[in-house]
Amino acid sequence: EKLDKGLIDFALLVEPFDVSKYDFIKLPIRDTWGVLMRKDSPLAEKDVICPEDLWDKPLIISQQTSVSDEMMAWLQKDISQLNIVLTYELLYNASRFVKMGFGYAIALDKLINTEGDRHLCFRPLYPVAEAGLCIAWKKYQIFSKASAEFLKRLQKEFSDTTQM
Repeated sequence: EKLDKGLIDFALLVEPFDVSKYDFIKLPIRDTWGVLMRKDSPLAEKDVICPEDLWDKPLIISQQTSVSDEMMAWLQKDISQLNIVLTYELLYNASRFVKMGFGYAIALDKLINTEGDRHLCFRPLYPVAEAGLCIAWKKYQIFSKASAEFLKRLQKEFSDTTQM
């Protein structure tokens, strides 16, 4: 929304995304989806989380995930068959609810630091679910000198993956 309104020059987008109205650079990395949970949760004993592990659990999902065909396909359930207790825009906010025991947050890894955290842990999904990333900007955008230089450096750094 901020990109569309011209309030920002660039946005980091996480799959799935519609880049039809943007120019973009696809980044050569992928993020791993998983579950953020309390360390005292029964699921915390598992190394990976399977779809059926979540079917009867209170879920906290991102607003983006709530409309994601890919995530619903991974879960093997229609969204109406899941126990979604909250949706979030910022994972930090969702992590506070997870810490209070409201549910399990489906999220990307490494957005919340669980290293050394006494209360939270992250377990990846299995089968593995990953999300691609891209940096996007409005087509025909007129940039400031600083933004134009930033874009030039991005294009040089990621020249093998540029999709414009």
